Amino acid sequence: MRVEVAYALPDRQALIALEVEQGCTVFEAALRSGIVERFPDLNLAQADFGIFGRRIDEPRAATLRDGDRVEIYRPLLIDPKVVRRQRAERGGAR
Repeated sequence: MRVEVAYALPDRQALIALEVEQGCTVFEAALRSGIVERFPDLNLAQADFGIFGRRIDEPRAATLRDGDRVEIYRPLLIDPKVVRRQRAERGGAR
């Protein structure tokens, strides 16, 4: 099967295509992609994963299908609810 592994930082990104066998998990595909060599600070054991924007709770158990794109997510620096509240407060003060 052909799958892709994607990861992005604010200043650069990577999309790596690879061939995997049936039954390959999300986590295994990320390991095999070599993404950690491109982004040495990336810790796959602590990363959140998704497939086409759908979060995967158990990447070591979730198997892939042909054509899937594994996405590795960075941790949020600030809660989106907090950002919206701050934006609303600034807008209301004008």
